[in-house]
Amino acid sequence: MKAKELRKKFIDFFVKTKKHKQLPSVSLVPEDDPTILFTPAGMSPLVRYLMGEPHPLGKRLCSVQKCLRTDDIEEIGDLTHFTFFEMLGNWSLGDYFKQEAISWSFEFLTDKKWLGLDPARIYISVFEGDDNAPRDEESIKTWQNVFKKAGLKAQVGDWRKANLDKGERIFTYRQKENWWGPVGQTGPCGPDTEMFYDTGRQHKKKFSPFCHPNCDCGRFFEIWNDVFMEFNKIKDGVFQPLKKKNVDTGMGLERVVALTEWLKGEIKEPDPFLTHLFIGLINQLEKRSGKKYQDHQSVFRIIADHLRASVFIINDGLEPSNKGRGYVLRKLIRRAVVKMNFLEVDPLETANKISEQLFKADELYLRKDSFAKVEAVFQKEISSFLKTIKKGAKLLQSRPVSGKLLFHLYQSYGLPLEISQELLEQWGKPIGQKEIDCFNEEMDKHQRISRKGMKQRFAGGLQDSSSEVVKLHTATHLLHQSLRQVLGRQVKQVGSNITPERLRFDFLHPRPLSKKEVEKVEALINKKIKENLKVESETMTLAQARQQGALAFFGQRYPDKVKVYTIGSFSKEVCGGPHVSFTASLGEFRIEKEESCGSGKRRIYAVLTNAT
Repeated sequence: MKAKELRKKFIDFFVKTKKHKQLPSVSLVPEDDPTILFTPAGMSPLVRYLMGEPHPLGKRLCSVQKCLRTDDIEEIGDLTHFTFFEMLGNWSLGDYFKQEAISWSFEFLTDKKWLGLDPARIYISVFEGDDNAPRDEESIKTWQNVFKKAGLKAQVGDWRKANLDKGERIFTYRQKENWWGPVGQTGPCGPDTEMFYDTGRQHKKKFSPFCHPNCDCGRFFEIWNDVFMEFNKIKDGVFQPLKKKNVDTGMGLERVVALTEWLKGEIKEPDPFLTHLFIGLINQLEKRSGKKYQDHQSVFRIIADHLRASVFIINDGLEPSNKGRGYVLRKLIRRAVVKMNFLEVDPLETANKISEQLFKADELYLRKDSFAKVEAVFQKEISSFLKTIKKGAKLLQSRPVSGKLLFHLYQSYGLPLEISQELLEQWGKPIGQKEIDCFNEEMDKHQRISRKGMKQRFAGGLQDSSSEVVKLHTATHLLHQSLRQVLGRQVKQVGSNITPERLRFDFLHPRPLSKKEVEKVEALINKKIKENLKVESETMTLAQARQQGALAFFGQRYPDKVKVYTIGSFSKEVCGGPHVSFTASLGEFRIEKEESCGSGKRRIYAVLTNAT
């Protein structure tokens, strides 16, 4: 089943037969959310609605969302991890719950109108319970009823001594396997139930004595996850029951495409990298390297995954840098270069060919006008990194090799250990275990410091710092309109990032702002704050919003119904919120920095002081 067909079937199932409304895919670079680097799941843009705020489209929603996860980068190379992927999802915001979600999941998976999978090969995992929440008995009973209607027994088994021959089909697992969320340190979360397909492969006892759905032997293939958001995790680690219980499901498109193409005999095994989504990239690498995918699977997968993710990130407006999101992009490109060097292919030429392949194949997300930008980013980043490798090689040749030197090359020059190892082996100076252990010790120290800093930066979700973030969010609307009045109507917002301490606002403008222009913008904003303008919202169609002159930028897709926020008669924008009720609570607005953030783009950093 091709991706286009799977997307359509999923949306048709929930929109046409289950009365859901479709949401458009949002950018990989989240707006106004300091808690996450990238959009990691379909539910990420819905946090405030999962917390109880009414959604303009109602209580039943579905989407196909492009996602990016950074915590598994080191795991890329197997069949289960991707940096960039698409997630099919459906949500109930205080409407239906476990019985409907589970029965509909089973229907979509097994009914011949939809995926038509064999129900006898579907296996289930549920939450076994702990000190925070009890065993998920409701999900167990619901699954048993669903299987009973399909003529199948569904005994509950213990994964520690599983016996599939006795009809065990539902297995309970710990929080590690069957609990989802929150996305940040706090937020909505709850038990989940996962669906697996039995591929019929022979169990390998080296992985575990007994085979079960979460066994690593490869027999079972995870295909869907239904999350039941019953709790809100707050700052001190306490789990509070949510007033309205929600459903959040996620089905990885790449994995389901692999399973369905394998079942139809189109590929030899359920390997996502053999599907139509990746095979063009794999063929390019085989053609250019003269090596076979089957002989170097991990290397091929890392290159294809990292370059694919990089293209989609750049397409959403990001460039490589030494911190935050830009650093992740830089890391992905450089890891791909390392692996391409191993394959002995020209990294820049290969990256551009893979980019070209992706732009030809993608019919949904890649904007054709960003192709030149992707090529330019690859040109600059890859050329720079190749020079770095040369500098590192000179240092390696001129100094005694030690673990600290290897880490210095990694930290200061971005030279990975594997490149240093490869160079030294070529010179007949292989690295000993002592040097590797020393490098790993230095790396552990570095990562501990980095994780501590990251936790401080991304501590909590929007709901934790709502007061500060909401005020700064409202201030961006005043800033946007003030820039347009002072500089002209060509000013358009192209991005923003808000933390509890400051706002960052990116906009189209061909030149730097003069000191006088900055002062005019500040004065206008502070004037509107002092006027204590009322902030109101109204739900309407996107067409109505545009007719009323509401601003709607970012180059993103919007649903049919949107929220429009007005600030007095000064500002009107399409926005999901949240905002303050009156502008006087913002205090005083001050621009701290104005700089370039790309060709024809400017960036402003600003703060609020004396807010109430």
